[in-house]
Amino acid sequence: MDTAGAIVHLLANSSPGLTPTRLPGGLISTELRINERIRVPEVRLVGPNGETVGIVPTDQALKLAQEADLDLVEIAPQGRPPVCKLMDYGKFKYENAQKAREARRNQTNVIIKEMKLRPKIDAHDYETKKGHVVRFLKAGDKVKITIMFRGREQHRPELGYRLLQRLAEDVTELGFVESSPKQDGRNMIMVLGPHKKKADAKIDAVAAKEEKMAERAAVVAMEDAERVAAHAAGPVAAKKERRRSENLDDDIDA
Repeated sequence: MDTAGAIVHLLANSSPGLTPTRLPGGLISTELRINERIRVPEVRLVGPNGETVGIVPTDQALKLAQEADLDLVEIAPQGRPPVCKLMDYGKFKYENAQKAREARRNQTNVIIKEMKLRPKIDAHDYETKKGHVVRFLKAGDKVKITIMFRGREQHRPELGYRLLQRLAEDVTELGFVESSPKQDGRNMIMVLGPHKKKADAKIDAVAAKEEKMAERAAVVAMEDAERVAAHAAGPVAAKKERRRSENLDDDIDA
């Protein structure tokens, strides 16, 4: 296979992309030229199934496209002559749009949360800060931990290092040390990465929410069933019969 044939074979067996073309004024268009917009005298034609047709006049290529009820699409304008393919251009654009939408849906946005601590933090504040870190990691976010040194604390970096090690060990089931502790001026920084990806964390969160809602619905249904059963059983105890008080006058009717 010659060089031109190899280029055609490669283009024919791959999905054609949008090739940028420069318009007057410096603007760039990513639209492919199709049908009558292709003004060159001849093209290197590729069939709808990827087969190589060869170099043909553009008029003839347009006629073949009309007979097959397809479009003539310029997929490699930089070729000499340009490479064109017979295809359903509307279907091609729709499939490309679907792929782009799916790619955006699956795209993961990396979010880095930040948590600041002091080297001599008390136990209660430490548990509070750790709780935030746990929540961030469960959500699939990275966490930047910053230890802030002040005054004489700057001469005791081991305090910050031990604190960061302790925190990393406390959350080891949810995250890992992505960036080891490093001194940065008056601060010491460590980055924790989540074991779960953002998408997986979202799925788990939705599943946990649905499970909680199902449990609540089951409790409500059980309470309703108990109320219905209690109502069907009737009064719990018969009302006590009223009796005439012994200290009432006999002449007074009950």
